Amino acid sequence: MINSDMKKGVGYSIAASVLFAVLYYYATILKPLEGSEIFAWRVILGFPALAFVIHRLQRWREVRSVGERFLKDPRYLMLQLVCSAVFGVQLWLFVWAPLHGMALDVSMGYFLMPLVMVLAGRLFFKEKLSPLQRWAVAIASVGVLHELWATWSFSWATALVAFGYPPYFILRRYLKIGSLPALFYDFGFLLLPAFYILNHQDLSLLTQLSQWPRLYWLIPVFGLISSLALLGYLSASRLLPLGLFGILGYVEPILLFWVAFLLLGESVQPQDWWTYIPIWLAVVLVAFEGFWAWQLELKYARYRKKAKPR
Repeated sequence: MINSDMKKGVGYSIAASVLFAVLYYYATILKPLEGSEIFAWRVILGFPALAFVIHRLQRWREVRSVGERFLKDPRYLMLQLVCSAVFGVQLWLFVWAPLHGMALDVSMGYFLMPLVMVLAGRLFFKEKLSPLQRWAVAIASVGVLHELWATWSFSWATALVAFGYPPYFILRRYLKIGSLPALFYDFGFLLLPAFYILNHQDLSLLTQLSQWPRLYWLIPVFGLISSLALLGYLSASRLLPLGLFGILGYVEPILLFWVAFLLLGESVQPQDWWTYIPIWLAVVLVAFEGFWAWQLELKYARYRKKAKPR
């Protein structure tokens, strides 16, 4: 059976994947901004957006509590800085890759990352997968092994995503920080490098806005989409078992793949389909299991309602 937290986690994960796919393409319409500049705007606009959400939800007490832990334990602060640095590199790569013909490489990294997350769940948290989830991982592994056999290597962008994100989520669980405080401090610690990047652009901000007025509204919308996507993703990471969270992560690279293939025009060789198709079949298995469990829970709820004494 799926409890209420798991239902929320699945919904957050899927919604975040869709928003990330939109964001992937959106970065390409922000020209003449470069990847580093887009990353900087993502941080600067994401920070006040998160502050607004925290204020509306009255969650400042959690943020202050985390800040007090920073002051009491320097090791805790150092681990948070490591998390923020890893997080910042991933934010930068995500908006840099579509502008430099490496969107498919990054999408492959996101295909590999959930498998690494599953292994991390087994090694560090002793989580178990259902029989159907084991089949899904096995089928997805066929696609990954084919890619290794065909190319014998991965690009640096692929490796950075696949092996860079899992330590971030493991540290998050170790630090036991809620999604909103985690995002708040991640963005907060990245503000300084973000302002540095914008202050050292080839063209000043006023010059860019005067020459390309459409940036007046394109940049704020970009920041909004980014903040909502990240909030959903980190919320899912806290609510779901690490193994299930990793498998649901396959939804995002599938969407990123189609953005890169259909909208960004990056080519796929015929043999590459033997990599992607098994992974997509694994996603179908996971989706089927979720739908079937949902139906069983609905039937059980109806049965309890009928059996309840009047």
